[in-house]
Amino acid sequence: MNRPYIFCHMMTSLDGKIMGSYMNTKEGENAGNVFYNISFGENPYYKHQGWLSGRVTTDDNFTFYEKPALDENAPVVPEGDFVANGNAGMYYVSVDPAGKLGWKSGKLTYVDTHAHVIEVLTEKASNSYKAFLRKLGISYIVAGVETLDYEMAMEKLKKLFGIETLMLGGGGVLNWSFIQAGMCDEVSVVIAPVADGSSKTPALFNAKDEWASDTPVAFELQSAEIKDGGSVWLRYLVKR
Repeated sequence: MNRPYIFCHMMTSLDGKIMGSYMNTKEGENAGNVFYNISFGENPYYKHQGWLSGRVTTDDNFTFYEKPALDENAPVVPEGDFVANGNAGMYYVSVDPAGKLGWKSGKLTYVDTHAHVIEVLTEKASNSYKAFLRKLGISYIVAGVETLDYEMAMEKLKKLFGIETLMLGGGGVLNWSFIQAGMCDEVSVVIAPVADGSSKTPALFNAKDEWASDTPVAFELQSAEIKDGGSVWLRYLVKR
């Protein structure tokens, strides 16, 4: 393939939610540890070189809704992509089409995993935002005019950064849009034996008109394992 092998790896409650108060329970914390060890632990199942999330998920976990410090008078940056570090080993990739995330650094730490940040922009992103990223040493690629060009973005991640295997890590709209676009090969879900019944928290997959339709997609079960604390790990291939 001209793109990375892409697996969606998520933790959910028993009622399929990827966020919520259930995460603060003992059962939720145990499942969270299982989730982390599968993907980032000392001997991870997936030997991936990066993980990708959407703008809201990034704000929730890393940038905390800070506004970017833009210089509207910044000199015009060169056209195209910007590779600040093409040999990082682990990357965090954020889909941010218009360029809104208020990063403070080009590096981040998730538990004990360190990663170099890559922003996935479209042509809607301003020159001042690109200059902001360059100043912080944050890599970026441009893929699409108004909306994300999935195929172009994934090809660039493989070509420019050597990402052979990529983890898709939410939110639900991004997960589903990748599946609908035929850009997800495998789904890995750790289910915590707990639920909070909330109707306001996002599910594993969410269809959103401007991103993806609610066309059904089938999956082929590969394995099912009982893990610590009564959690269950399910692996599926996405049927084409």
